[in-house]
Amino acid sequence: MSDSVTYTWTVNAMDCYVQQDGNHNVVYNVHWTCAGSFLNQFNASVYSTCQVPAPTDSFTPYADLTQDQVLGWIWTNGVDKDATQASVDAQIQQQIAPTVQTPSLPWAA
Repeated sequence: MSDSVTYTWTVNAMDCYVQQDGNHNVVYNVHWTCAGSFLNQFNASVYSTCQVPAPTDSFTPYADLTQDQVLGWIWTNGVDKDATQASVDAQIQQQIAPTVQTPSLPWAA
């Protein structure tokens, strides 16, 4: 199913140290979402956070960061892109062909 699901990865927020090693607004934690849509009818998402290490080689000022750059950080620091998208796929599959349900209570009116 993953071939027909459209995925959107979004950085929702970034937690920063006000100052670290002479740099300001040093990102240490990224809040992210991976959302998937199938046929514009079935939608699912995964939200999480990922801690990222302090910069060692070069520092990019907060105002100059791009979403693609920060997504690259999370994918190299523990977020498995393929496994996350598979989780979104599984949620969508449950919407298409549910294997569990929560029916109304038999004594409810």
